[in-house]
Amino acid sequence: MIKKFAMLLGSMFFTVAVYAAAAQLRPDHPDTYTVKKGDTLWDISARFLSKPWLWPEIWQANPQVRNPHKIYPGDVLNLSMQGGAHLGLQPRVRIDGDAVTAIPLSELRMFLKDTRVMTEDQVKSAPYVVGFEENHLRATPGQKVYARQLSAEPGQRWAIVRPTNAFREFKDVGNIDRGSVVGDSLDSDVSMNRGPWHEDGRDNGHFGKGASLGVEVTVIGTAEVLRAGDPASLVLVDSTLEIRKGDRLMPVDDAPYDAYYYPHAPKTMPADPRVIAFSDALAAVGSRQVVAISAGAHDGIDNGTTFTVMSAGETISDDVASNSEERGTAKNVRLPDEYAGHVMIFRTFDRVSYGLVMDGLRPIHKGDRATQPE
Repeated sequence: MIKKFAMLLGSMFFTVAVYAAAAQLRPDHPDTYTVKKGDTLWDISARFLSKPWLWPEIWQANPQVRNPHKIYPGDVLNLSMQGGAHLGLQPRVRIDGDAVTAIPLSELRMFLKDTRVMTEDQVKSAPYVVGFEENHLRATPGQKVYARQLSAEPGQRWAIVRPTNAFREFKDVGNIDRGSVVGDSLDSDVSMNRGPWHEDGRDNGHFGKGASLGVEVTVIGTAEVLRAGDPASLVLVDSTLEIRKGDRLMPVDDAPYDAYYYPHAPKTMPADPRVIAFSDALAAVGSRQVVAISAGAHDGIDNGTTFTVMSAGETISDDVASNSEERGTAKNVRLPDEYAGHVMIFRTFDRVSYGLVMDGLRPIHKGDRATQPE
């Protein structure tokens, strides 16, 4: 009896899985698709699924595709509907040794290695560069640097980081101007100020406002400990910028990102998450660019979490109301928010996450809302 019940239950789950696959396949999907070099799982899924972020649930529900991360260029995906919903993989000789990835990691590696988000206390209490050999003002690779509050042994390597942005909550989430961004630029040079850094708000109406979400730091070099002590002696191994006083030291992160990503809707939806910063952009970003979201592990966000980003509707003049006899009516009206694109999270910190814009119809701006991917 138990065995029959288990078989019945298994058949029910299979039926539900097949129904889900049928429901998500686009009506105009082809019968087959040959995987090409340069494809990503997201791109392929977007061709024949109405909700591309659901590809793990659908593909893994079908025994023909045991591991979607083991699909290679030259493989033929069978999408025919003959005999019911069917999403299969026709075996063939591999023509390329590189499996198709969920997202283009090659576009992320530099960013992932170079940027982190720490709490203000973590940055303030971190070891810091206090000086250089022969009283130089800056250091380049091959030169000695001296650091305080560093507990380390000779031979250990440390990352040298520089605070670049202070992430803050919006003070008034109900009335946000796109010019009021959350990222306040920082300067870590103690020769210019007494504190660990100062916020430069000259081009930022949000300067100094809102609760702290964390401090973004950029890895700008690597140093190896020569002699322990306070100050400790290190040799600068490599750097992308000149090292200066006030730069912080933090442990080297050897595994900054996951090997695989499984897109999924938020397990719990944070309260009003926003796009708060860009990577290598000023006013707006588009597909395959990196954004920071004002929600992180503390809010239940993990790698693969996928959001729909809604662009804030514009406020326009209601010329009809303005010219009517009813002068008391509002002359301005705010248009509805519009779909901008999908963002998939690939790295999380406590209250901030980094995501990749997977697709989109319009530019994404700071202040745009991250919502359920429906």
